[in-house]
Amino acid sequence: MPATAPSHQPRRRRRTSRLLVAAATVVTAGALAAAALPASASTGGNGRGNDGQGQGHSQGRYQDIQLLSFNDLHGNLEPPAGSSGRVTEVQPDGTTETVDAGGVEYLATHLREARKGNRYSITAAGGDMVGASPLLSGLFHDEPTIEALNQLDLDVTSVGNHEFDEGARELARLQNGGCHPTEGCYTDKTFKGADFPYLAANVLDEKTKKPILKPYWVWKQNGVKVGFIGVTLEGTPGIVSAEGVKGLTFKDEVETINKYAKELQRQGVKSIVALIHEGGFPASSSYNYDCDSPGAGDGVSGPIVDIARNITPQVDALVTGHTHNAYVCTIPDPAGNPRTVTSASSFGRLYTDTTLTYDRATGDIARTSVKSANHVVTRDVPKAPDMTRLIDRWNTLAAPIGNRPVGYVTADINRDGTESPLGDLIADAQLAYGKEQDPETDLALMNPGGIRAPLTYAASGAEGDGVVTYAEAFTVQPFANTVNLKDYTGAQLIQVLKEQVSGPNEAAPKVLQISSGLTYTLDLTKSGADRVVTDSIRLNGAPVDENATYRVASNSFLAGGGDGFTTLGEGTNESVGADDLAAFEQYLTANSSAGSPLAPPAADRITVVR
Repeated sequence: MPATAPSHQPRRRRRTSRLLVAAATVVTAGALAAAALPASASTGGNGRGNDGQGQGHSQGRYQDIQLLSFNDLHGNLEPPAGSSGRVTEVQPDGTTETVDAGGVEYLATHLREARKGNRYSITAAGGDMVGASPLLSGLFHDEPTIEALNQLDLDVTSVGNHEFDEGARELARLQNGGCHPTEGCYTDKTFKGADFPYLAANVLDEKTKKPILKPYWVWKQNGVKVGFIGVTLEGTPGIVSAEGVKGLTFKDEVETINKYAKELQRQGVKSIVALIHEGGFPASSSYNYDCDSPGAGDGVSGPIVDIARNITPQVDALVTGHTHNAYVCTIPDPAGNPRTVTSASSFGRLYTDTTLTYDRATGDIARTSVKSANHVVTRDVPKAPDMTRLIDRWNTLAAPIGNRPVGYVTADINRDGTESPLGDLIADAQLAYGKEQDPETDLALMNPGGIRAPLTYAASGAEGDGVVTYAEAFTVQPFANTVNLKDYTGAQLIQVLKEQVSGPNEAAPKVLQISSGLTYTLDLTKSGADRVVTDSIRLNGAPVDENATYRVASNSFLAGGGDGFTTLGEGTNESVGADDLAAFEQYLTANSSAGSPLAPPAADRITVVR
């Protein structure tokens, strides 16, 4: 049975004096038109904290509260490589440029600058702080990331689906501390755990029917109270390994938030923010796109829209995540009033600065005054020395493993696009591994969500350009899945390809990356399963025979029916192989050398009609 952290468990006291740095002007734009407020609205207060003790400051009726937020960090302590470390910025003339962004050394500096002069300041996150992490964090079961978040003065976060990659017991350890149950302590100090609460309002223990972690948390200062409710997407079991969610039930996001909003109201907490690990798809990829320019809510689509429209008006703002997109939008609540919904991309490349104006007379947020904007975590600011020390300390432990060369490439091998060069490379690696285990293996399939970063030509350290290190390969495939072999009929194989664009994947297709020899046409002018042109499917030039049997290699997540590929879970004669990262490493080593590096695959196996 999964370990639990009851909601009544006392929270370790956090530091009440924090670094305040030099003045910086914070520009906010785009969420709601500001309404006139009395001149008494201020940012003054007694400093950051949660003790509610005053220091004699005069108090007007209205008090501005700064809410800093980010989401989907995924253990990216060092600046992410390639496109994963850039954001797109729309210019005044309508053109776009990319900006290098991310890295906790810079994130810490930006957050500390933003807090300056805002004594009523809260820092919150929207889940997936850990999981699918680069080697620097993933090698140590994300203890380095929790330590970094503690030093960032994170106040609260929701869980995300990746918090369950290693199961509820490991999540409880990250919250409460203690050394890893099998690998022990990595240093001479016992891991202390997070000094901020993880919120999991809609994640219940199947036996107790209670949340496995706190469902909500209340920030208090000088009589001001703001409640936070944290949920992850209800569909988490479909995108996490079965072992990771064993013994857990995931409830509807809207019903859960509305339930706990009522509970907070009964406790006298009327200002409420929902931290939701589910998101949307903005009409633009630029982080500073005016999401409301076509009209409130028209600039974003996806699951968060329906969720936002049904969450009780008692909730004043939504901090979201999961889709790795950037947006600051307004979506009407059930009463028809606009409400701010934000997301700060991923990997620590952005943070959101939202101003909530608290009405001391009502205890609620004056929603017409909410302002919000995303800001780039640029790398042109000084690095935070404490974060540099943290990274150096963990890198010292990781370097002997991470710096080992495992392959050589001629250029960047990217993961972008419907079919990506890196996706093809990984599928080919799994096919080669499958053939070693069983010469009858015919093809391999790879889920795009399992590819977490590109392989870049430029050196990440002292290894030299074109060298692929174990750390870089780990960052690409950090999940520790196994490569499994299963038998499928040709009819099942065709159905698998159709499941990419139908059923749960119809609205947001998940196009599998395919090994060499498999080809077909994807006609995006059609709808649903018809987008896969059945008579175009070929294996080594021959049509797929619906009555024949095909041996397919895939990672254990896909082989279990993950990502909506239920037919993959129905295969027979299963053989469980080695770690998928080991298969990838083995392929790189066997097929490249310093004198004969590997070129990016052409990514021409799927013909896309638009």
